[in-house]
Amino acid sequence: MTASSFRDHLGRPIVAVTGMGVVTSLGQGLADNWAALTSGKSGIRKISRFPTEGLSTKISGMIDFIEIPAANAVERSYAFARETTIEALAQAGLSGDFNGPLFLAAPPIEPEWTARFDLADRSGPAERDNDAYDRFLAAMRQRPDPVFHEAILFGAISERLADKFGTRGLPVTLSTACASGATAIQLGVEAIRQGRTDRALTVATDGSVSAEALIRFSLLSALSTQNDPPEKASKPFSKDRDGFVIAEGAATLVLESLEAAVARGAKILGIMKGCGEKADHFHRTRSSPDGGPAIATIRAALEDAGLGEDGIGYINAHGTSTPENDKMEYNSMKAVFGDRLASIPVSSNKSMIGHTLTAAGAVEAVFSLQTIRTGTLPPTINYTNPDPAIELDVVPNAKREAKVSAVLSNSFGFGGQNASLVMTAEPA
Repeated sequence: MTASSFRDHLGRPIVAVTGMGVVTSLGQGLADNWAALTSGKSGIRKISRFPTEGLSTKISGMIDFIEIPAANAVERSYAFARETTIEALAQAGLSGDFNGPLFLAAPPIEPEWTARFDLADRSGPAERDNDAYDRFLAAMRQRPDPVFHEAILFGAISERLADKFGTRGLPVTLSTACASGATAIQLGVEAIRQGRTDRALTVATDGSVSAEALIRFSLLSALSTQNDPPEKASKPFSKDRDGFVIAEGAATLVLESLEAAVARGAKILGIMKGCGEKADHFHRTRSSPDGGPAIATIRAALEDAGLGEDGIGYINAHGTSTPENDKMEYNSMKAVFGDRLASIPVSSNKSMIGHTLTAAGAVEAVFSLQTIRTGTLPPTINYTNPDPAIELDVVPNAKREAKVSAVLSNSFGFGGQNASLVMTAEPA
């Protein structure tokens, strides 16, 4: 390969993916997840980790098959990230210190109410006269508890990952709502393109499912309440969709400059071709109904990739299964791709794994790359009642074989956080 083979259309280093790891409610590891996903299996089940009496939503895509000593959100999120990073580094053929920066997407964890009451009960009689939150703050001030503090400090996740895997420099922890996983990847891509590093470790994790999380999202009318049967609740782009199913998961991608990866003989799994991100100031939780920011995000990703609208062969949709978001995403894709959208397969992994929140963008990037590598399009399951206002080929209910050379993956989050990624096969 010549020197120009390692540069993109703008003269920047091409960014390759050389390792991937994933864990979702479908299982641990890329092989098991891909087999389950392409067979149309659902990981959504009834919640058993905590009582759900009185809750309108009683289902989740929980990960309950990894042993975690302390069952708090920080420990769960760290454990998932650790396992996916071990898998990704092994696939990349890297051992010892990683010697590159770490970009971590992690949930903005808060202490659960049981922990708050427990700590507050350690305070004196005077503090007990105040409400629970005042007691919690008073106890934290008067009796610092390092163990408890670590359990709610989501920045500790990246520090522990950096120590374990030998990343370089200050680890970056970010949280851009449901776009977080894609944002972490974008930061890694930019670091390599700017010549600041030859490799980057991008990780996204979320183990924050709790009763309080369900209550908060329920108050926003965002969650599905179709609890029985659980596996039928998430139905993106269907007429009878009623909300997303909250879930846990993690994914790690090892990014390297193509030149450095080829030089060390690494196997190239795919290319991170383009990244786009735009802010949406319309509302704290709702996306702009006209889809303007989402449209701009998709177009920015295509422009960054140097591709036209006709260059995309498959779209991994954000596809949350909420009435408003699915319609907005459809209108946004329609605005960008026009009449051609009807011929582009568009499926949602969330129909099977639920919405992994902070981890979603990275989990779906892994599955997008697998689509390119294997020529298999994962289905959108539970698609039995099409929405006549959303005319899409959602790869309904069963996988499809098709050669795909470029995939668009969308992540549109609360607070106006929008990110899209374009991934392609290895350049010739």
